[in-house]
Amino acid sequence: MGVFTLEMEVNTPIPPQKAFKSFVLDYDTIFPKVVPHAIKSVEILEGDGGPGTIKKISFADGTHFPRSYY
Repeated sequence: MGVFTLEMEVNTPIPPQKAFKSFVLDYDTIFPKVVPHAIKSVEILEGDGGPGTIKKISFADGTHFPRSYY
Protein backbone atom coordinates (compact mmCIF):
# COMPACT_ATOMS: atom_id res chain seq x y z
CA MET A 1 0.00 0.00 0.00
CA GLY A 2 1.24 3.51 -0.76
CA VAL A 3 0.35 7.10 -0.27
CA PHE A 4 -1.39 9.11 -2.97
CA THR A 5 -0.92 12.87 -2.75
CA LEU A 6 -2.53 15.47 -4.97
CA GLU A 7 -2.30 19.21 -4.56
CA MET A 8 -4.43 21.47 -6.72
CA GLU A 9 -5.76 25.01 -6.58
CA VAL A 10 -9.16 25.60 -8.14
CA ASN A 11 -11.04 28.89 -8.53
CA THR A 12 -14.78 28.31 -8.32
CA PRO A 13 -17.94 30.20 -7.35
CA ILE A 14 -18.94 27.22 -5.17
CA PRO A 15 -18.61 27.89 -1.41
CA PRO A 16 -15.49 26.23 0.09
CA GLN A 17 -17.49 23.90 2.36
CA LYS A 18 -19.54 22.55 -0.54
CA ALA A 19 -16.47 22.19 -2.79
CA PHE A 20 -14.60 20.25 -0.06
CA LYS A 21 -17.57 17.95 0.50
CA SER A 22 -17.89 17.27 -3.24
CA PHE A 23 -14.20 16.85 -4.09
CA VAL A 24 -13.04 15.05 -0.93
CA LEU A 25 -15.89 13.45 1.00
CA ASP A 26 -18.24 12.50 -1.87
CA TYR A 27 -15.55 11.87 -4.51
CA ASP A 28 -16.38 8.17 -4.82
CA THR A 29 -20.07 8.80 -5.61
CA ILE A 30 -19.81 11.97 -7.73
CA PHE A 31 -16.81 11.30 -9.99
CA PRO A 32 -18.03 7.97 -11.44
CA LYS A 33 -21.14 9.86 -12.61
CA VAL A 34 -19.19 12.83 -13.97
CA VAL A 35 -16.37 10.90 -15.67
CA PRO A 36 -17.59 7.28 -15.98
CA HIS A 37 -14.73 6.39 -18.32
CA ALA A 38 -12.09 7.20 -15.63
CA ILE A 39 -13.41 5.22 -12.64
CA LYS A 40 -13.66 1.45 -13.00
CA SER A 41 -15.12 0.68 -9.57
CA VAL A 42 -15.45 1.80 -5.95
CA GLU A 43 -15.82 -0.74 -3.18
CA ILE A 44 -15.95 -0.48 0.60
CA LEU A 45 -13.34 -2.75 2.14
CA GLU A 46 -14.08 -1.94 5.76
CA GLY A 47 -16.70 0.13 7.56
CA ASP A 48 -20.16 1.44 6.77
CA GLY A 49 -19.37 4.63 4.87
CA GLY A 50 -18.81 6.78 7.94
CA PRO A 51 -15.56 7.99 9.48
CA GLY A 52 -12.82 5.38 9.36
CA THR A 53 -14.26 3.61 6.32
CA ILE A 54 -11.68 2.19 3.92
CA LYS A 55 -12.62 2.37 0.24
CA LYS A 56 -10.81 0.97 -2.77
CA ILE A 57 -11.11 3.10 -5.92
CA SER A 58 -10.00 1.38 -9.13
CA PHE A 59 -9.23 3.64 -12.06
CA ALA A 60 -9.83 2.58 -15.66
CA ASP A 61 -6.95 1.73 -17.96
CA GLY A 62 -5.41 4.77 -19.60
CA THR A 63 -5.96 7.15 -16.69
CA HIS A 64 -3.02 9.05 -15.17
CA PHE A 65 -3.66 7.60 -11.69
CA PRO A 66 -2.63 4.22 -10.28
CA ARG A 67 -5.14 1.52 -11.19
CA SER A 68 -6.31 1.34 -7.58
CA TYR A 69 -5.51 2.91 -4.25
CA TYR A 70 -6.94 2.81 -0.76
